[in-house]
Amino acid sequence: MIEANLSTFEREVIEPSRQKPVLVDFWAEWCGPCRALGPVLERVEQSYGGRFKLVKVNSDANPELSQQFMVRSIPYVLAFVDGAPVDGFVGALPEGQVRQFLDRLLPGPGETERRKAMQLIDNGDLDGALTALRAALTLEAQNEAAKLDLADVLLNRLPTPPDAQQLAEAQRTLSSASAGTQAEARWRALDLRLTSLRSIAALPDLQSLRARVAANPFDLTGRMELAQRYIADRKLEAALEELLEVIKKDRKEQGEAARRTFLSTLDLAADRPELVSDYRKRLAKVLL
Repeated sequence: MIEANLSTFEREVIEPSRQKPVLVDFWAEWCGPCRALGPVLERVEQSYGGRFKLVKVNSDANPELSQQFMVRSIPYVLAFVDGAPVDGFVGALPEGQVRQFLDRLLPGPGETERRKAMQLIDNGDLDGALTALRAALTLEAQNEAAKLDLADVLLNRLPTPPDAQQLAEAQRTLSSASAGTQAEARWRALDLRLTSLRSIAALPDLQSLRARVAANPFDLTGRMELAQRYIADRKLEAALEELLEVIKKDRKEQGEAARRTFLSTLDLAADRPELVSDYRKRLAKVLL
């Protein structure tokens, strides 16, 4: 159990909650039910063996935090997951109900492996992350986040170019995603990356494609192939430029294909918000 205040809340609550749930117990010295609940929470924390973190906040000494999280009555227990409050309860619940509350929050074994993989990625251990993500999907075959994370490591984080085995595993992983997941921007971005990596083996080399487009600016097929080359090499700005030229020159079949690829490329560039904003505006102007 740890005490937190306004200055330490980010370090003690928000950041750790990205790895495992954090329970914040808002209490005060004068509060009788708080004194009853405190030992229950501490006992449960010990019995769960580090699967969650318990943090106490004195609501009287930290009125800013009490106001921020709308503490109206104490004891008030607020659960944080992935940096945000997700659930809570008021009052001195018996130990059995506290355990039921926790069990709804705690990740299953597959999700635990996925979160472990995220830490390994942050530490640069990509082989370890792959092992953990494969284990996550063995334990929970429908863990959609783990599917996208695994495809991301296979396509974007390992040394390039990915080999045929990596591409095949990425293909299987993305294909197994639910219809809802396949409608998400991240899935579309990963699918575009996979398509580009798989297609380049059959495409002319980069210099040949550049020369071909330079010789005939209206060679829209050449521009589309050049864009695929750029996407495979993660030269996303160059790819967007080629796709924009196709859209300008053809509002029909190839232009529509280029527009869809353009939007998926923006999804792939989600970590560059200024670039995404700029090219969204440029696309809007072309389509006017």
